Amino acid sequence: MKKFLPLLILSLICLSVFGQKKSSPALRADMLIRQMTLDEKIGQLNQYTSDRNATGKITADGDKANQVRQGKVGSMLNVVGAEETRKLQELAMQSRLKIPMIFGLDVIHGFRTTFPVPLAETATWDVALMEKSARIAATEAAAYGIHWTFAPMVDVARDPRWGRVMEGAGEDTYLGSLVAKARVNGFQGNGLGNTDAVMACAKHFAAYGAAVGGRDYNSVDMSLRQLNETYLPPFKAAAEANVATFMNSFNDINGIPATANKYIQRDLLKNQWNYKGFVVSDWGSIGEMVAHGYAKNGYEAAMKAIIAGSDMDMESRCYRDHLKQLVLDKKVDISIINDAVKRILIKKFELGLFEDPYRFCNIEREKQQTDNVANREVAREIGKKSIVLLKNEKLSNGKTLLPLSKQTKRVALIGPLFKATTANHGFWSVAFPDDTARIVSQYQGIKNQLDKNSEILYSKGCNINDTDTSGFEAAIATAKAADVVILSLGEAADMSGEAKSRSSLQLPGVQEELMKEIYKTGKPIVLLLNTGRPLIFNWAADNIPAILYTWWLGTEAGNSIADVVFGDYNPAGKLPMSFPRTEGQIPIYYNHYSTGRPAKDENDKNYVSAYIDLQNSPRFPFGYGLSYTKFNISNLKLSANELAINGGKLTVTVDVENAGDYDGEEVVQLYVRDLFGCVVRPVKELKGFKKLFLKKGETQSVSFTLTATDLKFYNDEVKLINEAGDYELFVGNSSDAHLKTKCKLTL
Repeated sequence: MKKFLPLLILSLICLSVFGQKKSSPALRADMLIRQMTLDEKIGQLNQYTSDRNATGKITADGDKANQVRQGKVGSMLNVVGAEETRKLQELAMQSRLKIPMIFGLDVIHGFRTTFPVPLAETATWDVALMEKSARIAATEAAAYGIHWTFAPMVDVARDPRWGRVMEGAGEDTYLGSLVAKARVNGFQGNGLGNTDAVMACAKHFAAYGAAVGGRDYNSVDMSLRQLNETYLPPFKAAAEANVATFMNSFNDINGIPATANKYIQRDLLKNQWNYKGFVVSDWGSIGEMVAHGYAKNGYEAAMKAIIAGSDMDMESRCYRDHLKQLVLDKKVDISIINDAVKRILIKKFELGLFEDPYRFCNIEREKQQTDNVANREVAREIGKKSIVLLKNEKLSNGKTLLPLSKQTKRVALIGPLFKATTANHGFWSVAFPDDTARIVSQYQGIKNQLDKNSEILYSKGCNINDTDTSGFEAAIATAKAADVVILSLGEAADMSGEAKSRSSLQLPGVQEELMKEIYKTGKPIVLLLNTGRPLIFNWAADNIPAILYTWWLGTEAGNSIADVVFGDYNPAGKLPMSFPRTEGQIPIYYNHYSTGRPAKDENDKNYVSAYIDLQNSPRFPFGYGLSYTKFNISNLKLSANELAINGGKLTVTVDVENAGDYDGEEVVQLYVRDLFGCVVRPVKELKGFKKLFLKKGETQSVSFTLTATDLKFYNDEVKLINEAGDYELFVGNSSDAHLKTKCKLTL
């Protein structure tokens, strides 16, 4: 009888824990934790990758399957497909307490349907569309057995040398906060537990986008005021949107690695913000604290990370190898372990995995989401709305080159990216065996829309990143035979992304030389620039009449580009980052502080804050983007000249006129400047924007509402305050807005 007693007790425990469906996830987690051994608890804090689809350096680990079976793995990443996830979940259900695993994947900008890279999506300035793309990505990923995406990346980034700018929303805190909330809402849908929702993950906590020199994984050194005012608000927005998880960052912050930064993770996130989700390390970042010189060994790294608030160890093995001894040595209190385990178990209960561990492993649902035509249509829409028209000058005939007529007789397509397929997905896309066949190339997209009596002439011209000019001659001949040339140039898809920092942001290889040779033919040129970050292309900006910034647009890239080139869609994209004139200007961003010696204008070099050999302004400012039509913004009015700190509201109104020849959309932007403060304030800050559609000849009134909360800032004691005083308000179609007025914030 004695040998059956433990089995009977365990059976009663399981009935108690798994039968309490009406109890809260927190209560159910507490009940389960009381029955867990220390080894089982540590197992929940351990995450492994599949050996097949790794996104980092794989650690040789012996028999992972047996560790799953023993309950030593709480989560796995890079396992894709209903069948594959089910197999591994079946192993987890052989463990003593039958605790299911969570399957995670980097679903960054789409899953089966790939959308524009996040920086490009942000150029739409349409947060509803960004939420929609995340909603579709979640639906597709969940159908393939995925529970958790490591997105959105909400790092504010002001240095385009950093390759991961492609993964975020750019340089602005206000815009980035709105995008963070939208993408969290999209991924998590109507709530965890629905089979079309996945857990979102706000990353990288924190300030990863401010890595010194734009070099990935580098240090971050900044004041707490700057950290709180500029870099943390998008994370706060994600937390307020109930994001399921946070991921910490590789960098140190003021000398403390983020993975062991107690101020960031425990004091701020979990205590001040009262965040109830869990924190996962980035790939191996706990073990990497030894290389940082912050921990002597894995034992010390595990101790510092868990005490600071890192709940789950992604791929470093430090928790697996050292947490038990740390508890036995009384270096880590068991309450800290229990808190981390509880946070993870709560999410598993919320996902419904204890009721049905295989509820996301549905082959039929996977088939339904494999080639969803409606999702591709959304990808096409977002793709065309992500494109930014940078230049469209009039030719000698008095007309602009774009939009191009579909009846153009001979169109030359020249460049190394026209027939590319998988490159259009950019970095951080999920690869499938049939990608080459299903991605719409730029060549195919143009061909789909060009008149049947027109002719496409094609020449690759050169490769992306070598010195081979042997294709120039054929490209020149192709250009000469055409009525118009479309050049498709840019980076390789893997030149922007993680570990893809670049010291030079010029077009790689001999692409600029090719462009100059084609220019000599005298043929009108439309330039498409494909990339995941701001590039520097001064010669093109000075000489090429029409330039479209096409980023990496995803599965429907070719069709999206053709929609804009031929005018089926009038481009309305706006830049989410400032574009520098040279690398020597970096970092460059619109909302910089003033100085005691500001330059009066671009030509003022006389003992002011300026370069003697370069203009201060960016090549293209934040918020910039042209249209095939012309918009006039005028008649700026305020509802009052004063705004009360306690409960006041101020309405800002302008008239927007479509004075051109095409219907189109415009993004009207509101900026504020605090003229005098207890600390130096930015020269401008985005505080609102509205995207509106106007028919040609139409005028609409646009209003913004400001409250005192919108004007709060952090003082030198890192306290969020309002301060009475004078403000300037600017309205325009970029951060270079000049239409302005003044108001007072009053007590």
